[in-house]
Amino acid sequence: MRSFFKSSRFKGFLGIFGILILGVIIAAAVESGSSPASTVLGTVFSPLQKISSAVADSTKDFSLYFRSSAQYQERVKELESKLADAQDDLVGYEQAKQQLDLYEEFLELKEENEDFKFASASVIGSDSSDAFGSFTLNKGELDGVKVNCPVIYGKYLVGVVAKAAPTYCVVNTILNPEVNVSAYEVRTRESGYATTTPKLAKKGQCSLSGLVRTTAIAPGGIVCTSGVGGVYPADLIIGTVAEVKDDTTNISSYAVIETQVDFSQLRDVFVITQFRGMGVGDTK
Repeated sequence: MRSFFKSSRFKGFLGIFGILILGVIIAAAVESGSSPASTVLGTVFSPLQKISSAVADSTKDFSLYFRSSAQYQERVKELESKLADAQDDLVGYEQAKQQLDLYEEFLELKEENEDFKFASASVIGSDSSDAFGSFTLNKGELDGVKVNCPVIYGKYLVGVVAKAAPTYCVVNTILNPEVNVSAYEVRTRESGYATTTPKLAKKGQCSLSGLVRTTAIAPGGIVCTSGVGGVYPADLIIGTVAEVKDDTTNISSYAVIETQVDFSQLRDVFVITQFRGMGVGDTK
């Protein structure tokens, strides 16, 4: 077999085959009007031209993709900035709405109780070590604030002044077990004392204790101050009844009260510095 490829017969065959190929190329060139040399070169380099064109198109597509990606990232940053601005506006709106609601409730309370005198105050500090949420206000004795003055948020009882200095005061919230409030449930008119325990306070709850086992108080009922004792005026809202339970230490029952104020988010409150009947009776 090897001798065949080296033979003059095989070489003659290659020569004839080459002449035929060249003839085909020349014929194609004559028919297309181009020169044989350009046709040969075109035939040889045509695959390379196709590859080069494909690479160029791919590079162009990649450039367009890269530019589109950069534009996309820039657009994302722009939208994120607009979203942050919108969120800031929403926070400002919510704060303004809360402030408006607070003053609307306050004005309604003031119209209903012409004998009330108030000192508006802002929270300037809180005790992080106090599990019962005590805080400090920027008003004190120079503003008529004294120990045992009730503190409210709208129509809701927040707590009572525990310490008063000339320019500030410290408030114990109704989540403090030391705070006891004479109270009643609006629908049934059943009364008792609103107080709390450390366990309830952790849940933002207090209780209306001293109820009979046959109490008609039910979940959803509203608990308000009764005005007995001379520390708190009547009809300030303490919270709503979450459930009624039997006391395990005696034959009475008690109602668990959900407070309606988030004490950790308080910013502005009112201190009631005077009301009809203030200081009359025992504080406990």
